[in-house]
Amino acid sequence: MKYNKYIILAAIGFTFYACDTEEFLNPLPDSAVVADAFFKNDASLLAGIMGIYDAIQGVNDNTTSSLINSNRGVQFEYLFTEHRSDNTKSATLEGSKADFHRYLVDPNNVQSEDYYQSMYEVIFRANNVLNYIDVANASNKAKYSAEAKFLRAYAYFNLVRLFGDVPLVTEVVGAEDNEKLFTRVPVAQIYQLIESDFKEAISNLDNTYNSRASKAAAQGLLAKVYLTQDNRNYAGAAQLCQDIISSGKYGLQANFSDVFYKELNNEIIFAIQYIAGNTQESQGFSAEFTSTFRQGKDDGLNIVNANLIADFVKYGGKRTSVSYVTFGTSNEVAKFLPEGSNITTTPPTYGLNARNAGNDWIILRYADVLLMHAEAILAGGAETTSSAAIDSYMKVRVRAGFNPVTDRPAVLSKSDLLVERRVELAFENQRFYDLVRFGVADAVLSAHAASLGYGSYNPRKLLLPIPSREINLSKGILTQNPGY
Repeated sequence: MKYNKYIILAAIGFTFYACDTEEFLNPLPDSAVVADAFFKNDASLLAGIMGIYDAIQGVNDNTTSSLINSNRGVQFEYLFTEHRSDNTKSATLEGSKADFHRYLVDPNNVQSEDYYQSMYEVIFRANNVLNYIDVANASNKAKYSAEAKFLRAYAYFNLVRLFGDVPLVTEVVGAEDNEKLFTRVPVAQIYQLIESDFKEAISNLDNTYNSRASKAAAQGLLAKVYLTQDNRNYAGAAQLCQDIISSGKYGLQANFSDVFYKELNNEIIFAIQYIAGNTQESQGFSAEFTSTFRQGKDDGLNIVNANLIADFVKYGGKRTSVSYVTFGTSNEVAKFLPEGSNITTTPPTYGLNARNAGNDWIILRYADVLLMHAEAILAGGAETTSSAAIDSYMKVRVRAGFNPVTDRPAVLSKSDLLVERRVELAFENQRFYDLVRFGVADAVLSAHAASLGYGSYNPRKLLLPIPSREINLSKGILTQNPGY
């Protein structure tokens, strides 16, 4: 992480717990991570919390190309969210990464397995911190516990949305405890833990950080939880979003480009940080989003679909040129260009080392909160005339260049809000979840797949398969999702 991780580690001589990315361990029963790591004082416990962020950050595949014992954290997340929506695709049909946009992912897919393992790495590290929470100084105990639980809730929220029922592990367990490690628990029960963890974070954290857990981040993510569950809590989500809005802490950047290239600005509520040029703290996804002038190892990922471009033409406004760039026939993501990039030159340049980029991974920002506020007020209906909902919606639209008077609708529809979320948050790993949450995923994705000749789509593919390796290690305890 870019903040004071190195200072912390140097100060305490951090040798007792390998939580840095070069020693990233898969959270499997044969892994040391399920064992009890030792924290002896407040400083070492704080270092353990930093290790949870390292697990989210993951390992740049430019550092090591092997997927064994080198989890990528969130660095593959766009495959499960953008590629499985109607937003983007792989430039070619080769390799396992190209399976996502064609709905061909199988239980042996290495990227899906990696993400599953990465999220459990986050959970197990959080549980280990909580196991030693009593060694914290009295003044820090509540906030350390809240931070660890925030990160555990974040990981579980990702898992249930992508895999459905998953094992619920809330304590340090031994490698021999297969029942706890591999018994799938209903999503509703996991959401109970997610809610409880986020509520504790809201009660005990402040808004000091936007690169670590905070009260506002917990409020925003809990609002999204309320909007996602089968039993929706629209009133609760609306209040949480209103609390963030009323705090006065956050706002929209005047220039849309600054959201992504002036990092940790006041629009960012929670982001995972990377350091450019540092092999252990950088990321590789920025390079993989290039294709025509390829900087990554693949031929190009997150290539923009034509139907998204059509929405940008109609609704994108000033966001369009910041969001994607066209080279010949290739439409490529431009939100996360590596530091030092200049795409106006011929040929374009992509900084000193595009494969060791430092662009942050944005998890939650203020524009998302404003649009969730409108969504919560809409409360599952087809439309609303609420001025509060339209106000929040229009704040995002006006920043994109639309007129606050002539472009203001008298009625805000569900379809208007969905397309606004699409062009505002494109390539930020929201579209797939939005389609599911708005109840239109099957209709939109089946039509999208048919238009591109993908005959492999069916509604069961909205959930990813449980990785075969996990099932094999469970010795029959862990079951597979239907359709795989």
